[in-house]
Amino acid sequence: MKGTQSPSPVRRILGVGWRLHGDGRAPRPGAAVMPDERLSWPRTVGLGAQHVVAMFGATFVFPVVMGLDPNLAIMMSGVSTVLFLLVVQGRIPSYLGTSASFVGAVAAIRAAGGTTSTVTGAILVAGLVLAAVGLIVHFAGPGLINKAFPPVVAGAVVLLIGLNLAPVVADIYWPQDQWVALATMCVVVVTGVLLRGFWSRLAVFVGLVFGYVLSWVLDRTAGPITAPGATGEVTCHLRVQLSEAASAPWFGLPTMHAPTFTASAALLVLPGVIALVAENTGHIKAVAEMTGSDLDPVLGRAILGDGLATAVSSAVGGAPTTTFAENIGVMAATRVYSTAAYWMAAATALLFGLCPKFGALVAATPGGVLGGITVVLYGMIGLLGAKIWIKSSVDFADPVNLVPIAAGAVLGIGGVSLEVTDTFSVSGIALGTLVTLLGYHVLAALRRPVAESAAESSGPTPVAQPGVAAPRTPAPTARIVPAPVQEPAPVVLEPSPAPAVTAS
Repeated sequence: MKGTQSPSPVRRILGVGWRLHGDGRAPRPGAAVMPDERLSWPRTVGLGAQHVVAMFGATFVFPVVMGLDPNLAIMMSGVSTVLFLLVVQGRIPSYLGTSASFVGAVAAIRAAGGTTSTVTGAILVAGLVLAAVGLIVHFAGPGLINKAFPPVVAGAVVLLIGLNLAPVVADIYWPQDQWVALATMCVVVVTGVLLRGFWSRLAVFVGLVFGYVLSWVLDRTAGPITAPGATGEVTCHLRVQLSEAASAPWFGLPTMHAPTFTASAALLVLPGVIALVAENTGHIKAVAEMTGSDLDPVLGRAILGDGLATAVSSAVGGAPTTTFAENIGVMAATRVYSTAAYWMAAATALLFGLCPKFGALVAATPGGVLGGITVVLYGMIGLLGAKIWIKSSVDFADPVNLVPIAAGAVLGIGGVSLEVTDTFSVSGIALGTLVTLLGYHVLAALRRPVAESAAESSGPTPVAQPGVAAPRTPAPTARIVPAPVQEPAPVVLEPSPAPAVTAS
């Protein structure tokens, strides 16, 4: 049958041999399109375009915040995604966009008089360090990361990744046009839940087009809106502003530069590597949960790929990269995990990077429209973390699980910042992850001697393992037999049968 032939060994190594899913027109009812499958090429191109839309806002905005060329960041996100897919051999569907983990460090470098070249040089060093961590994990085995991120911690990190983005919706996108945001959100929800077949998979894209058209119509009928813009400044303006798109050239190469290196700048960005390791691990756990695949063997490759991508991007003056939660949200909504769609997204990003006019057109998407879309996507990412807890039977009656996770969740979701020095702070996902990770392991280690002492004084009893609910055993009818120590239940990842939201 067409599309079912096994790919050649070279194509398997590169991760570019895709089987056709069904007839290629739409996913089978209740099924998911797996990473090594694809729909028809026109539909795959459309799905790739949806991924570009999902990542475009953050990938475009964060370079602006860091004083880097946004068009170069868009182009290098495509290059980075291709590099990542090659390193992981097509086993992990992910898009690499601009990382926000270095925003604070970059601000500190510039406050100390650092130039743009100094910034990209420091980021390049961080990328190489992250790549080295990936190599260590790859050769030492995924157990190194799994011990650091058991199910209770992994679920918390995934939860933080999604829900930490909630303030972006509440403070930046939604206030720009609350009614358009509400209408767009409703269209995404209704399209994803009530429509059938391929249209239900295009819900995000349908919501985007609907919100864009609605904003344009309101500009012509109701006139300009008085509301905050992307910077938070309240002005009277049109919802759809195409002046920059009209004046932008059709073709142009982004501005590139060579990095310079200073030890002080490099030291400022190195703590961000910790956040990237945690973020990558959380993203891989989320993708594994969605696809029902064991991705532990390629966890080291994923971290290595992200580190190399950051190094390559910063080497030409581009922004740091990371796997993007926004695109994981698109997959959660669409249940289309095909890496072919990410190759198409990378190609589209390259074209955007070389065509300032198209980039300006997408960048002109009204903030209210983005608010309606992201409120669904970010929430779905967070719920994947809760699903990891449920699948692993995490016992929150155990205070070792409950207390540090609760503290880390509030710190991470609330965006709390801890000022370590005048030039360095930890906040958001990084702070929440550190509190969750260190709190869990420190408390588990401190409680272990207490539990062993209690066991010796009261006789042999079942030992509850932190992170997983202890199994129940029937009461003995005759004599008491010491129960064996139970190992923590493994994380069983299965594809979710829930309906999906897609966009082409």
